[in-house]
Amino acid sequence: MNNERKLVLALGLLSVACAPARKAPDTVPAPPDEVLFFDDFTEAGLDRTKWNVRITGHTVNQEQQAYIDSADVIETTEGSLVITARHRPGHVTAEGKTFDFVSERMDTRGTFEFLYGTAAARMKLPVGSGLWPAFWALGTGRWPDTGEIDVMEWVGEPDWTSVALHGPGYSGDATPFVKKAFFEPTNDVTAWHVYSVDWTPDELVFRVDGTIFYTVTRPMVEKFGKWSFDNPKFLIVNLALGGVYPRSVNKAAGPYPGLPEGTIALIGEGKGRVLVDWVRVTRKR
Repeated sequence: MNNERKLVLALGLLSVACAPARKAPDTVPAPPDEVLFFDDFTEAGLDRTKWNVRITGHTVNQEQQAYIDSADVIETTEGSLVITARHRPGHVTAEGKTFDFVSERMDTRGTFEFLYGTAAARMKLPVGSGLWPAFWALGTGRWPDTGEIDVMEWVGEPDWTSVALHGPGYSGDATPFVKKAFFEPTNDVTAWHVYSVDWTPDELVFRVDGTIFYTVTRPMVEKFGKWSFDNPKFLIVNLALGGVYPRSVNKAAGPYPGLPEGTIALIGEGKGRVLVDWVRVTRKR
């Protein structure tokens, strides 16, 4: 190689070596979601600034429980909310109605309501056909016109929970918007799971443990009726017993509708319990 060619090659290598390193593309991390509501139940007793405990003898769907406010039905222990159904034959409500079971229903109506975001709860469900716990959101006003979002609903089957939407033209047993989320036998509903919904102006996306299993869009709903998911909603956590939905699955006509003898025995042993680790609502910034 002659001296001239060597010089050209050397200059070329020098220019490469001295060239500034190519700048990596800017990566700006997404801002953390805004936390609108959070309760991890670590305080002694339920935080009554966040939750209302409903006391009522009024039931729907042939449910077999009265809702009461009692420490042996609702408590916080070891960092979790614990709801325990009780067998109380002959319990008489303020309305003069008689029930053989008591349980709990709590909500954030008037304390926290939100429009759009992700509502999530980490929950552990019990064994017991006909137990009917739920985590859901409801609009104020006449049902179903203001819309209902059932984020987690369960009637005692170990391998699935369900979600549903209710509104005018697609409510109750007639709603076409119901979907089951199925579980593996080694990780069934009695394990801890996170149940959530991402709610935006035009769709609701349901997840279990972060995995999407059902999406409902505004056009899908508007084939049946008004889109009732553009108004604020409050959260509800409850444990119902028996009734129409459980009976449609387990076919138990007695001793109580949807509530078979075996589950009544479990309730008597204090095993009809739902655990809630935390409830959270967030929104993208």
